[in-house]
Amino acid sequence: MAAAKLLSMVLSSLLFLGSCSLAPSHLQTQQAGDLPKRQVKRIAVMGVSSVPEAEKKITAKEISAAVNRSLYLALAEFQDWQVVSEREIEEMQPALPAGSDERERAKKLGELAHADAVLFGQVVYFRERVGGDAGATSPASVTFVLELLDVRRGDIIWKSRFEESQRALSENLFAIANFAERGARWLKAEELAQDGIKKVVRELHRTLFP
Repeated sequence: MAAAKLLSMVLSSLLFLGSCSLAPSHLQTQQAGDLPKRQVKRIAVMGVSSVPEAEKKITAKEISAAVNRSLYLALAEFQDWQVVSEREIEEMQPALPAGSDERERAKKLGELAHADAVLFGQVVYFRERVGGDAGATSPASVTFVLELLDVRRGDIIWKSRFEESQRALSENLFAIANFAERGARWLKAEELAQDGIKKVVRELHRTLFP
């Protein structure tokens, strides 16, 4: 009798919430063994680039700008580190070596900004949802990678990969909490990326300031 009542409650919840939900975030991180000892206090953001083929409805430049906005906002939530302002970064861009790889550019930027580390990365995949908040025939999907470079030594000391697509609640009942936290609706790709950035930055902060 109790089991039947519990099943009825679950089915009622599914009907109330509808078919929309989000699977738990897929976040993977790697770090240098001595990362806490590196004393990273001042961070420069070189930002993220985007693959041109990521999404036909939005340009690679627009994708990068949206993700970078989210990155600065997420970093600003914590007071333990100092983040070099966007204005300062823009002023330093002409001095960066053209044609060099990202690590070389990141190291040069960090030196110019007197930063301990530089955060940069790439949006690997960016697919917009098809549909509205209440239901989507094709969910948003986002994949991006972020790396933290130690300016003094020139090596990567932390790396994360975030990859997530929305999923129906019926596919994963354990996603209910995440579903409610995000407003019980289908997110746009930019919103999904923003939520992923928050999780990644939160993890980076936890790692640097245990």
